[in-house]
Amino acid sequence: MSTADSPVTGTHTALKKNALGVAGIVFLVLAAVAPLTGIVVVAGLAMALGNGGGAAASFFIMALILLLFSVGYAQMSRELINAGGFYAFVVKGLGRTGGLIAGLIATIGYNFFVVGTIGTSGFFMQTVIADLTGIDIHWYLWGLASIIASFLMARRGIDFSSKILGVALVLEVALLVVFDIAVLIRTGVDFSAFSPEAVFAGSFPIGLLIAATGFLGFEATALFGEEAKQPLKTIPRATYAAIIAIGLVLGLTTWAVVSAIGVAQTQGVALEHLAAGDLLFNLAVEYVGAPFLTIMLVLLLVSLFAAMLAFHNSATRYLFALGRARVLPHVLARTGSTGAPVVAGLVQAGFAAFVAFLFMLSGDNPMVTLLPPMLGFGTLSIIVLQTLAALAIFVHFRRARSPRFWSTLIAPLVSFLLLGTIVVLAIGNFEIVAGSDALAVRILPWLLVVTAIGGLGYGAYLKAKRPAVYAALADDLEQVDPTADS
Repeated sequence: MSTADSPVTGTHTALKKNALGVAGIVFLVLAAVAPLTGIVVVAGLAMALGNGGGAAASFFIMALILLLFSVGYAQMSRELINAGGFYAFVVKGLGRTGGLIAGLIATIGYNFFVVGTIGTSGFFMQTVIADLTGIDIHWYLWGLASIIASFLMARRGIDFSSKILGVALVLEVALLVVFDIAVLIRTGVDFSAFSPEAVFAGSFPIGLLIAATGFLGFEATALFGEEAKQPLKTIPRATYAAIIAIGLVLGLTTWAVVSAIGVAQTQGVALEHLAAGDLLFNLAVEYVGAPFLTIMLVLLLVSLFAAMLAFHNSATRYLFALGRARVLPHVLARTGSTGAPVVAGLVQAGFAAFVAFLFMLSGDNPMVTLLPPMLGFGTLSIIVLQTLAALAIFVHFRRARSPRFWSTLIAPLVSFLLLGTIVVLAIGNFEIVAGSDALAVRILPWLLVVTAIGGLGYGAYLKAKRPAVYAALADDLEQVDPTADS
């Protein structure tokens, strides 16, 4: 059955076809990663709390792990295209109830991310704009304006979002390249940051775990499959390109920061600047000049907004997919004239704004109260989702008796074991991932257990009481004709 129109409501429920090429999807993914924000926040944490001067290697190693995962991911993407992303993958490999659990985890995780970006974007907009113009507006009003703008841009269609994010991304990366070159000219090329002594200094497992957070968002390539041109080819290519680009940008710029400080001194210096988060800014003034800092601060705001828009698009598509499958209210599957999931987008933006408002009532700094639990739990959720997807890919191709030994057996199995190890590290060190050791933060991983139990119960209910909906969890997957690219 076509998903263009709902047989019950007669409303439009199809996403816009052929809207995105490889570059458009990569822009959407890299914008969610927010390279400039990644260097300021993620790289700073990896150097301070992880393996210090060896942090650059952690980004490259994580890129290799995810490229290994992408071997099996690419094989699955050639068989399955769906706006539900990894939810659809898990249904294919682990069954309807397993996919239901994955979809719920993904939906919660991405929605938490958007709430966190409201706090982060609002805080830095208030701070930077007040410093530059003297206009001091409360962070929540800036964050609210940002999520409203994100919704309106997303409503214009995914191709419009990709153009906006593409411009933001190019500016961010250009800025980091200028900084990298300036450091290289002054310090020369020093490979000591990749020596075993540097890589395994401090806490290598924590460094690797924090580096993994820098790649969150790459899995969103699967979410845009229904809107991609030649999706069976475009999605795998975009996935490889996104992981390589993220690894290069974060790895090379972290290497430049380490070179500017000195390998042996990196961890201590990073710790000194951790609370203020100003390490990169101070180095930018030293190596490029004060005017460059102003540009960097402005582009940081652009970077944060781009991340919000990208995560809003991702969270919206999970709501859309679960609504289309009637797991959540079917009204979430309604799309507008541009093919954008308008109702799901409105619900997502409203939820994020409401939760951020509740935190705002405390009157505390959102970087202390709002950001840690939202981004910390969102990070854990997506790593769990990636691990489930790796297992689902392995199981699916073993069940299908695929003859491709490397891409459907070895790569998915090894990536599952490696990603599973990272999940264990994330849970065991959640206070570091979340940036807080408060009790309310430390118990958040149990929300995943509650979600899994709830998913099992809901799946059993659907199977017994609403068998047509339960069956549609699998029927809904095939949204693109596999012969369309041939």
